[in-house]
Parts: sequence; C-alpha cells; structure tokens
Amino acid sequence: MIRIDNAQRRARLAVRHHLAPAARAATPAAATEGVVALHSTDPASVFLSVWARTAPATVEAIERALYEDRSLIRMLGMRRTIFVVPTELAPVIQASTTDAIAAVQRRTYTQIIVKAGVGDGGWLKEVEEGTARVLAARGEATGAELSADEPRLRTQVLMAEGKNYERRANITTWVLFLLAAEGRIVRGRPRGTWVSSQYRWSPVESWLPGGMASVEADVARAELVRRWLGAFGPGTPAEIKWWTGWTVGHVKQALAAIKPVEVETESGTGLVLPDDVAPISPVDPWVAFLPALDPTPMGWSDRSWYLGPHGQVLFDRSGNVGPTVWSDGRIVGGWAQRPDGEVVYRLLEDVGADTAAAVDATAGRLTEWIGPVRVTPRFRTPLERELVS
Repeated sequence: MIRIDNAQRRARLAVRHHLAPAARAATPAAATEGVVALHSTDPASVFLSVWARTAPATVEAIERALYEDRSLIRMLGMRRTIFVVPTELAPVIQASTTDAIAAVQRRTYTQIIVKAGVGDGGWLKEVEEGTARVLAARGEATGAELSADEPRLRTQVLMAEGKNYERRANITTWVLFLLAAEGRIVRGRPRGTWVSSQYRWSPVESWLPGGMASVEADVARAELVRRWLGAFGPGTPAEIKWWTGWTVGHVKQALAAIKPVEVETESGTGLVLPDDVAPISPVDPWVAFLPALDPTPMGWSDRSWYLGPHGQVLFDRSGNVGPTVWSDGRIVGGWAQRPDGEVVYRLLEDVGADTAAAVDATAGRLTEWIGPVRVTPRFRTPLERELVS
C-alpha cells in the first residue's frame, strides 16, 4: 500500500487549498473550487477565505464574482449549512444534498402549520407560488418587501408553546427557505457591507439561465465525493459522511462509483482518487490567517495531523472553528480583530523567528485589507474572546 505521511498531506493541503504563495488562486472562483465550497453561515468567512488564497483579491473583486459575474453562488448544502460554491457545481450540490434537506423541511413546516390551524401543505404551496410570482415581478427583493406584496407571508405561528422560550414567528423565513432549498430562488447581494447576512433574493434564472439543471442524485453524489477527495484526500468514508451529512449507504454508493484506492497515512487507512497517488514536491515555508469556519480546518473530522493539541481553545463546543494561524500545513495559533480594527494573534507554540516575523507581517496586511469593517465570528471561541477582551 502506498504511504502518504503527514508531511505529504500538508504539502497537498498547501497546494490544493491555494495557501502556499506559489499556489495562490487567480480568481475568487478558483480559490473556492480548490476547497470545493466556502462556508457562508458567517458571510465574512467567504471574503476572508478568498483573501487567504489569492493575491489577495479585493472586496470589490469578490463581490463582482458573487453578484455581477456570478461565477459563485450562495446556497444551502452539506450538513444543512449555507455555502458559496462555483456556479457550475450548484446542480451537483442541489441533487446530491439540498433536495433531500428541502423534502425533510417541507414535512416539518407542514406539520407545524397544520397543528397551528393556519393551513395545510396545499396552502403552504400556494403561498410559495405567490411569493415566487411577486419576486419574479420585482426581479430582486428582501423578505420584508416580499411580505408586503404577498401578505400571507406575515402569517404567524406559535412556536414552542408552553415553554419559557415560547414565541410567535411569521412564515416568511420558512417560505424563502423552501424556495431556495428547492433551487427556485437565490440569495443575492446583502444589505449593508460584506459582513451582512440580510440578503436580497432573486429568481434562480437570474444566476443560472434556464434554472437549476437536473442531475441524477447518485451521479451528483459521486461527483461531489470525487471533488472532495481531489481537494481533501486522503480521507475516510467516515469523514465523507461527516462532511456531506449523508447516510452511510449514500457514501458507499458514491465511493463504489468512483473507485478510490486505499493508501496508508499516519492516522490509518485513507482513500484517494485512482490517479492521485503520486507525491507532491515539498513547498516553500508559508503562513496563513484563516477565518472562522474556513473549509480547510473544517474539511476533516480527524484533525490530529494539522491541529495538534490546540482544539480546546480554537473550536467552540459545537465543533465550529474560530480564526486560526497556520504555518506549513499546521495550525500554530489563533487571531481576532479588536474593536479598534487591529488584527491581533497568539502563537500557541514556538515557530521560530522567521515564521514569527511572517505571521506578524500577515497580521498587518490583514488589518489593512479589512479596513473600517469589523469582523466578529458568529460562533465565538475561547481564544478569539480572550484576544479581543
């Protein structure tokens, strides 16, 4: 069995994730493709992840890719998480993952509105169709604007009845979630700056001429696993299941279609694509500041080979990573932005004078790039909190 040790895995990470200077991506779309998808639960993560992997790209260039060139699209995907993905990959994620999420959520919402006595599944579908019509007429709109045109969106439902957190919620968010999860509408430019998550909505045809293309689910799952192994391999079936959120059966089916080969790693047996066993040449020393929820630290469930003993201070209790400092394929510290705008960091191990100087210089460049915007991760981690206190 071919052996891929940790040094080789770190070299692969540096090149394929566009983190080594010689491997930087030319465009935001290329940077995204290198890691399959960018986490977008926290909108700032998208911009900071691209910054770390490009020349770097300006905020305007990233916004242009998202909202004008539309080489990137924001959509619900793996593990019921919002991602930014290359536009050509959207039908694959839709068929492999998002369709199933939409079906489950439709059943859930239908049960709630029936119990509340406000309607049934047919009524919910009518509200969706009405919302889609008024959005098509506007071309682009916020949820509040759509609810003004389609008053049924303001229908309220009592949630958690009898609990101390009981509350009433209108169904606007539910309807927009279903329309987006079924590939009919997309999240467009936000209101406010690039750290805002209050999106305007548009019909999917404005991003994808002709709408979301249809792909067979089993074909789509095989393609998504192929892309994950190309970016993150070697990996295990358990890691693929964790990353995708699929069943064991769907993972096995996808692997059977692409026929990966087994390799030996320092953590055990892993899988790579059949044509991906050749070693990668060593890369020059590099450092990187990656944001909270960046796809590189979140790409594997076994993180021992790049995280070391630092997980307790760099991840929250739910497994969300905070901002991290990397050196040569390993996490060596964390960073944060203070209220005055300065990017500060803490190294968690001795990295040597040259690397420490490179880290300090990178913090300075990131401070300048972020400028007047303030970035606070949606999921706070112990070290990030300490650095800004």
